Parts: sequence; structure tokens; C-alpha cells
Amino acid sequence: MKLWLDGGLQDSDSARVSVFDHGLTVGDGIFESVKTVDGRPFALTRHLDRLVRSARGLGLPDPDLDEVRRACAAVLDANPLPLGRLRITCTAGRGPLGSDRGEHRPTLVVALGETSRRPDATAVITVPWTRNERGALTGLKTTSYAENVLALARARARDASEALFANTVGQLCEGTGSNVFVVLDGEIHTPPVASGCLPGITRALTVEWTGAKETDLPLEVLERADEVFLTSTLRDVQAVRRVDGRELPDAPGPVTAKAARIFAERAADDLDP
Repeated sequence: MKLWLDGGLQDSDSARVSVFDHGLTVGDGIFESVKTVDGRPFALTRHLDRLVRSARGLGLPDPDLDEVRRACAAVLDANPLPLGRLRITCTAGRGPLGSDRGEHRPTLVVALGETSRRPDATAVITVPWTRNERGALTGLKTTSYAENVLALARARARDASEALFANTVGQLCEGTGSNVFVVLDGEIHTPPVASGCLPGITRALTVEWTGAKETDLPLEVLERADEVFLTSTLRDVQAVRRVDGRELPDAPGPVTAKAARIFAERAADDLDP
């Protein structure tokens, strides 16, 4: 496989980043994961807009989007895949071993991995840890993902593919790498960005295309929702068939199925909506 590292394509087996890179030592970086279909990225402009927002929120220089687009095109051309995950990572670059940043230029890595279509329905769990809706990193897609790794491992151990968080005031927030929607009396609701959730690209498109309402929801809504579904770059719209011990045997329900159909149709019509 070929990847892009600091200005050009390199073999993935021989590409090297400094052991002093701040993204490695303290998680000082940002990233985007972009779905690719037959070598073409989906919603790349929206992902790059969020990459810039994350950089500014973390105090990093704006990424050179012309270079990022060149890098994406080169990596996709070098690695033909029917369905892929294109990962764009920008870090603060080489720095000291503490939290202070150094004077070196940022690091840019663009890599591609093969993936497969997700099942139509999945199981999730809730976790006792919370998202901080007032944190310094809230709403930013940073490489500080250790909390998500821990929560996802807990989900995997319970035969689930995702873990859902509440925020510090007990409101439903998000998953480790997904946004969550619930259906109540035929209407679709999702937590607002103010809840502390990441403003997902697929989330935004789903809200736009289905008319879903952004609503403050208690975590306990998962115990009574008629339907539950997740959205993310690689899931698109995915029904939830089990939340902790609660089964939703008819998943995907009719509202979720319609949302998934709308998303698939609109996404097929425009790869950069």
C-alpha cells in the first residue's frame, strides 16, 4: 500500500514518523475519516471544512487543503479499492516530550484502508463514563481517542459494535465513533451539538435529508424509543437491534429503513453534497 507522508507517496511498510511527533507523545493532532467508493471520496469538502475547524479549535495551523486534496487523489489512485476508509491525519509535528509544542512544521499523513459494508442492524451498549459538553476538545475531531478505545473494547466484550455516552448532565450524547438518533412517535430526534457530541458529517446530512429534530434527550430515552439508529462515515444509517439488555427485534424499523433509503439515494446522486 502507498500512503502520503509530508509531501509525497511512500510505501506504508517503510514510511516513518518521528518518535517525538506530538501526535504520538500527547495526542496533539486532528483527523478525518472519509468513505471512498470505487476510488472516489464521499463528502470530501465537508470533511475538509471540519478538518480546518478542528485545527483552529486545537490551535494548529490551517491545513493546506490543496495539498490534502492532492494527497487524497494520489493515495486513491495508487490503491484502487471498491470500498475504503481514507484517513487524513494532521499533527503538531515534532515537539518536546511534554505538553509544550515545538517549532517544527506539522505532520500530514493520508492513508487508505479497505473496509466492507456494515450490517443493516447492530447492538450497542451504554457506558458509565461521560462526555464533557464543556471540555476544551468538545466538537473537535482530535487524535485523543483513548477514551473511545476503552469504551469500544467494553462494547466488543459484550457482543456489541458501539458504546453510547451520556454527557455530564445525563443527556444522550454520542457513540465512540458515531452519532445516535431515536424515533419517538414517528419522529426522528438526535442530540444537538450543544450536548457535546461531535458534529458528524453523516449526522448533518441525515438531519438535512430526513428533517430530523435536534432535541435534548435524557439517556433513558433509549429505554423507550420506538427505533434507534446510528450514523457515521462507514455506517451511513445503521439500525440498532439491541441496547444493553433491551431488544428491538424488528430493527430496522420503518422510519429507520426510510432514513437509510433516503441517505443511500441522495448520497448516490451527489458524492460531494
